Amino acid sequence: MAEAVGEGLRSAGCDVTLFNTNDGRFDASTFPQYVCVAFGSPDYYSYVAGGLKTFMDDHYILHTRKGVKGMKEKLFSLFYSHGGGGRVSEAMEGLFKYVGTQVGEPLGCPGEPTKATLDKCRALGTELAKKTK
Repeated sequence: MAEAVGEGLRSAGCDVTLFNTNDGRFDASTFPQYVCVAFGSPDYYSYVAGGLKTFMDDHYILHTRKGVKGMKEKLFSLFYSHGGGGRVSEAMEGLFKYVGTQVGEPLGCPGEPTKATLDKCRALGTELAKKTK
């Protein structure tokens, strides 16, 4: 799903960096360099993946306690996968509102993404990119 969102962003002229928090901790101090961001997560017990929550903790510290400019003010989109309920959507909207303005509705996918879901992911990336111009 992340790759498809990235394709949509690229097709609208954006440079894209994909980062999987399973591969390591994202350096939140680099966040201000990005114009927009798409956050994706599996639904783990109706909440976001731990690495993404760690990013938000780091974001909070830099934005609130240290006053780093550019920590808020981003346009963002949300996408998620789930194996049933998909209630992570509510948690994501509540958590990520602290990074800026949401573009589009959260895009959910039960199980493996289908071609139709991936097309929606590309469209979400394109919509996000267009809002940045």
